[in-house]
Amino acid sequence: MDKLLIKGKKPLSGEIYASGAKNSALPILAASLLSDSPLTVGNLPHLNDVTTMLELLGSMGVDVLLSDDMEVRVDASTIKNLDARYELVKTMRASILVLGPLLAKYQKATVALPGGCAIGSRPVNLHIEAMRLMGADINIEDGYIRASVKGRLKGTKIIFEPVSVTATENVIMAATLAEGETVIENAAREPEVIDLANCLIGMGAKIKGAGTDTIVVEGVKSLKGTSFSVMPDRVEVGTYLTAVAMTGGKVKIKSAKPEYLSSVITKLESCGAEIESSEDWILIEMKKERPIATSLTTGPYPSFPTDMQAQFVSLNSIAKGNSTVTETVFENRFMHVQEIARMGGNITLKGNTAVIQGISKLKGAPVMATDLRASASLVLAGLVAEGSTTIDRIYHIDRGYERIEEKLKLLGADIERIS
Repeated sequence: MDKLLIKGKKPLSGEIYASGAKNSALPILAASLLSDSPLTVGNLPHLNDVTTMLELLGSMGVDVLLSDDMEVRVDASTIKNLDARYELVKTMRASILVLGPLLAKYQKATVALPGGCAIGSRPVNLHIEAMRLMGADINIEDGYIRASVKGRLKGTKIIFEPVSVTATENVIMAATLAEGETVIENAAREPEVIDLANCLIGMGAKIKGAGTDTIVVEGVKSLKGTSFSVMPDRVEVGTYLTAVAMTGGKVKIKSAKPEYLSSVITKLESCGAEIESSEDWILIEMKKERPIATSLTTGPYPSFPTDMQAQFVSLNSIAKGNSTVTETVFENRFMHVQEIARMGGNITLKGNTAVIQGISKLKGAPVMATDLRASASLVLAGLVAEGSTTIDRIYHIDRGYERIEEKLKLLGADIERIS
């Protein structure tokens, strides 16, 4: 099993490009099931979750043609079965996103209950109840969601409590081919939801309000293929920015969208980082020896993203001063804390809050990744630690970061993948 070996205490400098956003690519690939003609998707990140989604579509008989530059042509007109099998679904929670498109287009779906990172409750009941409100008959049997509808799904009013990104995306996709109007209240406002909506609009869908908490979808009879480029990954960009704030140095990230990172940029500036940006790049410079501690609370967009929480726990562990990091989205997302403690971090958990006393330095140690973003926080800790850090179970990080060791090497990090 692969591991990452990091020798720390090296400042980062140089330029890299942001990869496409996994959390945008996955629902857009699922949306290909709605189309009568091929959908071409560009700027796909080369990640395990993207590969799994393409394999899932292929297992249904969908024709998938992937080019060397990670542009994919997906033709769902060749579909042979409507089953999302457990062998593929078990590693990726986003596989639930095929439920809405299959029901809307083919009036039937069998989807295994999904897996993914063990970071707390991410219930599928929001998806199921929404589909039922739209007229679907759904049963859960033997670990599978078995759903069907007579005729087209029906437009209706759906209020999410709590707000859910994937449930919002699933309903948007289902509603595009439903009969009548669907109104989604307390909808997720994440940029990835906007990206999906823009792709669907290019396919002929009628969607208003994406990016707000009320989205209105007027169903149409059919959708056609289009060409669409996936937005840059704001969490990947935020992770590299945080790395520079921890190690020091000066890095420019191209093909980035600063407008989607305002909460993260604000926190990094409060840590002492100097940040410049344009429409499609971000430049960070960290001249201070150590960042200044900054407290934060996660929340749905546009609040501070839960997917950046672990990285800031790592940053605060070596910052000047004390801080608190409160997690409000997932109740089991502090598994990285005990691993950072192995490197000397002084962190105490009190309910859903990490209380952090910043120390002058971490020390390299063997640590183990427990989920995607936790593994990123350990990479950041290794970059700033004295000595060598070995991170085990890095298959987690390969689910969400494209060629992380190669990009960090370009910036001067001493990092390599070992067996």
